Amino acid sequence: MPDFHFTTPRTARYEQRGTPSADTKELWIVCHGYGSLANFFVRHFAWLADDDPSTVVVAPEGLSRFYLQGTSGRVGASWMTSDDRLSEIADHVAYLESLTQHLLAQCGPEVQLTVVGFSQGTATVSRWLAHTGRRPAHLVLWAGDFPADIEPAAATLLLTNLKLTLVAGDSDGYFGPEKLAQQAEYLTQLGGRPAVRTFEGYHELKRPIIRRLAGR
Repeated sequence: MPDFHFTTPRTARYEQRGTPSADTKELWIVCHGYGSLANFFVRHFAWLADDDPSTVVVAPEGLSRFYLQGTSGRVGASWMTSDDRLSEIADHVAYLESLTQHLLAQCGPEVQLTVVGFSQGTATVSRWLAHTGRRPAHLVLWAGDFPADIEPAAATLLLTNLKLTLVAGDSDGYFGPEKLAQQAEYLTQLGGRPAVRTFEGYHELKRPIIRRLAGR
């Protein structure tokens, strides 16, 4: 029996630190991992905007929210699951591109776009950029994969001459040093020239690394 789909508008939630304007020099789009929420995730990057009024940080939230345990209590969000996967990918690609267009329209033409994906968010931002052809000034894939299902031609178009950084903790049980090395090799084969950053730690974000990525 065929699946039926109907496209309908819905409300997407995001967190923002700083105000986009003609004076904005840097716009950071940061996408969380599985089971997180934007209001928690943005805290890792909020200091960038607090320290510099010309920087704006935006954390979109995955379109699917759920209870982390049982039927009540803490809530997390997801970008996609294995069920109806292609529709969910199309929805989050459209969401991220529309939001980015909305934000960039409020900024001057010289604004620099940095895109960060963490864990599940790495696949999310990679598909968004590859499917739309948008090229940021800097793409950071932190503790997660560039999806193998992205067409090689689209991947190469995105990655060639792109400032690209891979980050992971040396004790990350999900995305450790071996997977990091494999990912760097894979992206190099696709035309990328990834810089690799590691730190002492686990599946987590670290402010000193973010500071280095921001050049501060």
